[in-house]
Amino acid sequence: MTELEQKPARVVVADDQTVVREGIVMLLGLLPGVEVVGAAADGEEAVRLVAELAPDVVLMDLRMPRCDGVEATRRIRSEYPGTQVVVLTTFADDESLFPALKAGARGYLTKDAGGDEIVRAVQSVLSGDAGLSPSIQRRLLERLSQPEPTDLATEAPDGLTVRETEVLVLIAEGLTNQEIARRLHVSTATVKTHINNLFAKTSLKDRAQAVRYAYAKGLVRPPAH
Repeated sequence: MTELEQKPARVVVADDQTVVREGIVMLLGLLPGVEVVGAAADGEEAVRLVAELAPDVVLMDLRMPRCDGVEATRRIRSEYPGTQVVVLTTFADDESLFPALKAGARGYLTKDAGGDEIVRAVQSVLSGDAGLSPSIQRRLLERLSQPEPTDLATEAPDGLTVRETEVLVLIAEGLTNQEIARRLHVSTATVKTHINNLFAKTSLKDRAQAVRYAYAKGLVRPPAH
């Protein structure tokens, strides 16, 4: 048997919802290969527990008060590189997933994951692999298969961000807010925020003006006849 098989992974659970946090701790306590050594109610407490307990892995929620999961992940991976982070969250949209991975998380699961899946993810990151749920793997592959947004960044006029330019292009292609949200894997509210921002930066009044603007700036090309 290997050392990993002989010794349970020491885990800290970080989640601001008491019922969820206690439920995860109870679930993991019933499974082999994992020993829960601490539980944190926010990112600040998670960082403190890592400093005190030196766990192998933190199961990290993202949306928490004081210090969110992304910032806590960044601090843990910078200050305590011996501890890996697996995100365990309700959210699987781009604006949650990619910042967490860039901050250093090696695993990413949604909260509908079963106990066995959580243990597999923990063991995977300790072995040097990624602990990603199948749905997250698909999302990453989808994102990697999309055209790089750097071209939009170099062409973006009037100080538009890459995401605002992406939204503008999709408006010009005739997509509704709901369709844009599904395409970009974000909420409709987030799409509306991007639209308000790009309208303000470009002094546009409505979607018709936005379409004309996108064509005039060369962000969208007329269909070939």
